Amino acid sequence: MRIVQVMTPRGVRAAVVESRDQLRLIDYPGGTYALAQAAIDEGVSLAEFIASRRCHELLDYKQALDMRQLLPPVTHPDPAHCLVTGTGLTHLGSADTRAAMHAKAQVAESELTDSMRMFNLGVEGGKPEAGHIGAQPEWFYKGDGNIVVAPEQPFGVPTFAEDAGEEPELVGIYLNGPDGTPYRLGYAVGNEFSDHITERANYLWLAHSKLRPCSFGPELLLGELPAHLEGESRIVREGEVLWRKPFLTGEANMAHSLANLEHHHFKYAQFRVPGDLHVHYFGTATLSFADGIEVRDGDRFEIELPALGRALCNPVRFATRNDAPTRVLSL
Repeated sequence: MRIVQVMTPRGVRAAVVESRDQLRLIDYPGGTYALAQAAIDEGVSLAEFIASRRCHELLDYKQALDMRQLLPPVTHPDPAHCLVTGTGLTHLGSADTRAAMHAKAQVAESELTDSMRMFNLGVEGGKPEAGHIGAQPEWFYKGDGNIVVAPEQPFGVPTFAEDAGEEPELVGIYLNGPDGTPYRLGYAVGNEFSDHITERANYLWLAHSKLRPCSFGPELLLGELPAHLEGESRIVREGEVLWRKPFLTGEANMAHSLANLEHHHFKYAQFRVPGDLHVHYFGTATLSFADGIEVRDGDRFEIELPALGRALCNPVRFATRNDAPTRVLSL
């Protein structure tokens, strides 16, 4: 089952993807977040809860997209209680570009970069046996729910940015239950969006490079995820495909298991606050930046992972003015 969120005259509603052309509304107010809370309270799966509440009302999928009615497939009523995070160097091959970025910073060329060391830790211990804890991954914070951009809405690029690069990724969505237990709601295709030139200048600036908008959806896949997933990442400029490249994800193409990545995120008590929503990006090995592409204002990102439904598309808009400076509040 795959679901979306739609803004209707009656407020936010979730809908089941019936086909590429039709959505069936779910007869429950409040969208996916409210549905998930109710399913946790009743002790049933989200898919079971939804199945009993489908209504007869159908929506035209393309029209909802064209009219910008689609929201991210799950949102928190208070965006400050949605945490957006991610893990890097998780995919087989993902260390190559990173190591090349940082190689000049090493004392001797014969030494491994810190990125490659981190990647090797994952290869050696990222998929532990049941009952064991695996290697810690690289982890980063992107922001709260205010940085999440809906499908078809533009990514804003700040004036201080050095780069505006797409990152096609698998995303896990989680809701903490009343006792703080994290519940995985499902998976979506995501565009993590980073500043790779800033990161390349010094790997300690990785944290800065990640503080950018992101998007995921438009669909949320409920249930188990295939181990092997194939997709395509594209950049369209003035109606023509400027760059395209296939990408692989899923555990069969990763150095870490999803369970290991989840463990090392939710082991921290501050990430198990009841009612909080978590959007977690699982990493990628495919970047247009690695092929020398410079994204321009008006370019369009298209990230397609067929097993997770319709492609995620977002245009890019470069800001033209700086944010207001800090002011002193005098007593």
